[in-house]
Amino acid sequence: MSVLEKNYRAFSKYALFFTSMAFLLIFGNVKDSQAEEFTISIPFGAFNPELNTPAEVWYDPPILSIQLGDTVTWINDDREGHTVTSGEGSGRFEWMNTKELGEADGIFDSQRFMPNESWAYTFDKAGVFNYFCIIHPWMSGVVTVNQTIPDYPHDAYGNRIESFPVIQFTPDKLIEFDLTWEPNIIKTFEKTTFVFQTYDGITNSNLDKMMYDMIITQNGKEVFQDSGITQVGGDYRNVIFENSGPIEIRFQNIVSSGSSGIDSIARESVNQPLFRTVVFSTIVYDNPEKITTTETMIQPAQRLDIYYELLVAIILVPALMLLGLIIYMKFRKSENYSQEKSTPL
Repeated sequence: MSVLEKNYRAFSKYALFFTSMAFLLIFGNVKDSQAEEFTISIPFGAFNPELNTPAEVWYDPPILSIQLGDTVTWINDDREGHTVTSGEGSGRFEWMNTKELGEADGIFDSQRFMPNESWAYTFDKAGVFNYFCIIHPWMSGVVTVNQTIPDYPHDAYGNRIESFPVIQFTPDKLIEFDLTWEPNIIKTFEKTTFVFQTYDGITNSNLDKMMYDMIITQNGKEVFQDSGITQVGGDYRNVIFENSGPIEIRFQNIVSSGSSGIDSIARESVNQPLFRTVVFSTIVYDNPEKITTTETMIQPAQRLDIYYELLVAIILVPALMLLGLIIYMKFRKSENYSQEKSTPL
């Protein structure tokens, strides 16, 4: 083998080594930045339910708070086999009195693993997860999984929303719907205001008195429904969500008043009113600061139609009363004049 070949092989080996190290550093750091790993020890003495056990806790730490996607590893530092089983354990005193064995819920189960062995689980759902040992049901612990809340608005598919309003067109491209929600990142038990404007897709002018139904569904269930008529080209609704998860904001049965000529032209071609739909989406996150609310939702009930009617009534009724009074006074004056004229001197 020539010196050149030896040098080439040596260079290739070092190049492969440094390339591998760079790959591990880069992609290893990416993984670490997205998820973390945690360790829980099963301490010596956890097998003993008596009060004089050397173990101060059954799982150490007994309560652990992590983020969605993190991994927890349980290490058996005791002298007997244990399990990590999701569900409600019996508790020390309940077990001593009734020999209850706890109740598993089927989310995760390590099966029995022996001293110096370990078992790991990656949490892909948010929530509070109680767990216990099937063999020693007085042993119990809790893992709280928090859902990471992004610092930017996005739709239900994770696509970033660069700016508001979000713009959608009806399938026929004749009506433009602009939707904004505030706050931009929606959390449970917090008032969210949906503001929307409508425009003529051709002339870009506001569409006034346009009828629509607004329906919000979450996890396949309808959580909000209302109907309305736009005033000055827009409207709004207030909503409080009690559950987290993706939501779909649907506007359907959209019918223009015809002031812009959109539906009057369409009706001539199909001889019937058109019912259009536009759909928006985003995600509601669990609120880390609120678990309930006492706030009452106030909607723009009856909206400006009633205000216009009241305004007309406020102006028209006094005007009619004044007109009636003027007519009455003229009639009385005319009657008095007639009586004076017919009276002999």
